Amino acid sequence: MTLRPVSALVLATLAACSPALDWRELRPEGSGIVVHFPCKPDRHARTVPLAGLHPHMEMLVCSSAGTTFALSFVDIADPADVGRALDELRGLAVSNIGGSAPAVHPVQVAGMTPNPRALRLSVTGRLPDGAAVQQHTALFSKGLRVYQASVVGGAVAPDAVDTFFAGLRLPG
Repeated sequence: MTLRPVSALVLATLAACSPALDWRELRPEGSGIVVHFPCKPDRHARTVPLAGLHPHMEMLVCSSAGTTFALSFVDIADPADVGRALDELRGLAVSNIGGSAPAVHPVQVAGMTPNPRALRLSVTGRLPDGAAVQQHTALFSKGLRVYQASVVGGAVAPDAVDTFFAGLRLPG
């Protein structure tokens, strides 16, 4: 056997063993959160209608292995509007994919402000092109900042969802 076939076999074996998701801890500037993404996220910002207001929302998003991972955050001016913002984000998460009857669970993110409207939901729906999609979303807040973490894809690996949500924490 020559050296080239052995090298090709070693490289093929290493490629087969490499993880599809390359998790890294990030502390996005101005976000107040620590998050683990499996890929390098792009950052976007825009004004959105939420809780009867038009706050500035920032989003970090990346896609890997056919799954999109996103974290959005927005500051709400009035404490009375935080719950309403969480409710609206929940409704949007479901309606954006034409989903119905989401499975709803409590959510716990280290450092979050306790709020009965904070939750984790799983819903199945369809993308605009008709493709089936699964979405897992965590909605929570710290003070006046509201967060939405989402994992979306055709066939979302449960361990990827668990790793993404377990990597969320709000220090100090």
